[in-house]
Amino acid sequence: MQNAKRTEIARLGEFGLIKHLTEKIELKNSSSQLGVGDDAAILSYTGDDSKRVLVTTDLLLEGIHFDLVYVPLKHLGYKSAVVNFSDIYAMNGQPKQITVSLGISKRFSVEDLEDFYAGLNLACQEYGVDIVGGDTSASLTGLAISITCIGEGMDGKVVTRSGAKETDIICVSGDLGAAYMGLQLLEREKAVFDGKKDFTPDFSGKEYLLERQLKPEARKDIVATLAAENVLPTSMIDISDGLSSELLHICTQSKVGCRIYEERIPLDYQTASMAEQFNLNVTTVALSGGEDYELLFTVPLHKHEIVSKMKGVHVIGHITNESLGLAIETRDGTEIELKAQGWNSLEE
Repeated sequence: MQNAKRTEIARLGEFGLIKHLTEKIELKNSSSQLGVGDDAAILSYTGDDSKRVLVTTDLLLEGIHFDLVYVPLKHLGYKSAVVNFSDIYAMNGQPKQITVSLGISKRFSVEDLEDFYAGLNLACQEYGVDIVGGDTSASLTGLAISITCIGEGMDGKVVTRSGAKETDIICVSGDLGAAYMGLQLLEREKAVFDGKKDFTPDFSGKEYLLERQLKPEARKDIVATLAAENVLPTSMIDISDGLSSELLHICTQSKVGCRIYEERIPLDYQTASMAEQFNLNVTTVALSGGEDYELLFTVPLHKHEIVSKMKGVHVIGHITNESLGLAIETRDGTEIELKAQGWNSLEE
């Protein structure tokens, strides 16, 4: 802390900081096949050469990633597990085990933690995942949650962010922006509540937005459908920080460019309606909102007909030469540069 040179962390942002701290790390063990830089690390151990071990971890902090004024602890437990499962599915793998570490302040009771674990256990039952360990410690600043998920993928079938090729088509599952609008709705009602007695929040007609924010699901169904149709994506990532940020990751690591089309971005009616109420551009919401936990992936052009017929999959663009950069074509035919403007907890 006494160093003469001082660089504020916010200048680098979350991903810039990770790159800065890890870019000189060299993997020394042959079992470490892929380290920092993807949704999960890839490990290989002797015993079964047909499988690869996938490892990912997430840290969730009260006041940064969640607000217990409106997030029930059972929902928080469920979501904490699912966001880790999503990273494993984004590698075209299957989650198998998690470890759970908690930092707990004195204001939490045993019953509170029972609620959290009820949600955690429900998620594990739904996705066939075992809780195999963890740690618990006191916290002076609220609830801290760290979950590590261990999964497995078949050799030759694990998908990273770095395999996209020119002319590949860009696909996304589900719809985008709903989780962000659910958050805006919760924040609005929290501001109206402001400690009032007998307050009833107004969530009528917006149940889908709340579910997307409070109880997201990982897209194991899409991974299963791709396997059933014999489609192996060339690259894949889950959408946790917004479509534009995730596209930037794929294009940067694959050394390609991309073109996506505004009119093809999948949106739910409730998302569009809520964005209008908040005077927000719904395309911007879809590009930058985050926490949708949908899958963004690329496939070879000759698979276009197959993926176009898949339920819940939308073709939104194509991969180009790196020199052409990243752009979105608007409904009026204008090209706009895509920038990573998703939520970043380390920015000021």
